[in-house]
Amino acid sequence: MRPGSFGAWQLALRPPSLLVAVSPVVVAAALVFERTGAVDVGLVLLALAAAVVMQVITNLQNDVGYTVRGAERRGNRVGLPRATSTGLLTVRQVRLAILAAIAAAMLLGLPLVLVRGMPVLLMGVASIVAALAYMGGPRPIAYTPLGEATVFVFFGPVSVAGTDFVLTGQVTATSLLAGVAMGGIALAALVVNNYRDIAHDRDVGRRTFPVVFGAAAARGLYGFGLLAPFALVVALAGLARSPWMLAPLVLLPAALRLRRDFEACAPGLPFNLILFRTFKLEMAFAVLLAAGAVLGRLLD
Repeated sequence: MRPGSFGAWQLALRPPSLLVAVSPVVVAAALVFERTGAVDVGLVLLALAAAVVMQVITNLQNDVGYTVRGAERRGNRVGLPRATSTGLLTVRQVRLAILAAIAAAMLLGLPLVLVRGMPVLLMGVASIVAALAYMGGPRPIAYTPLGEATVFVFFGPVSVAGTDFVLTGQVTATSLLAGVAMGGIALAALVVNNYRDIAHDRDVGRRTFPVVFGAAAARGLYGFGLLAPFALVVALAGLARSPWMLAPLVLLPAALRLRRDFEACAPGLPFNLILFRTFKLEMAFAVLLAAGAVLGRLLD
């Protein structure tokens, strides 16, 4: 791979992780359609693009922040390589890309702020700050046990309920419940990352959830984040009075297999496959929940 190439930028951007940003917006838009029978496609596309850009900011900041702290050169990390630490991109290049992404996020968010006002501005600013603070600043979130909680909040309730507010000017119980479900699977994906690198993180001073609370607690958190959303789907279907929203339950056997495979996985690189499978499960969960919501409106 050549320095500065398309492949180098792919390494920094981590395209599979963008599913975590796309899924909540898709769910929120479908829930709005189920409730109102209509959806503003333009606003959905703006919200979707803004969510993806936020994830891009997070990924780029993770890449450069990790390198600047020298964590990649110490310990025994086995995760995917960083573009800046391997010399494929320079720190300056990535930081300029972060500034460009922040500018893009502001441009995408401006029409949403004009439509819905100050709450959207506050959500946008908070999301940018969280994206930068995850691996930036004097005490990055990624160096504390709060990483999973941060991912849960911003890729769950904030993203789903926030999109509901952007589209309708209100937040409903169904969007909050769906946000909690989506946040649970996003949380589980981060647990895989931190569990895989527990030895390395301990060596470089990162006090992640698995480092602070132990491997057993991390396994429990992964199982809870992965499986609790299926219980929430039952509650969501009852709240919406739509059996179509039970569609994600067909994924429950796959989720149980994934939890089993996580617990039996050999240390090191095999966890990357578990991570990709978790991303895919979240997207499949979102697609089935969204499809159930749309079909419930069209067929009931």
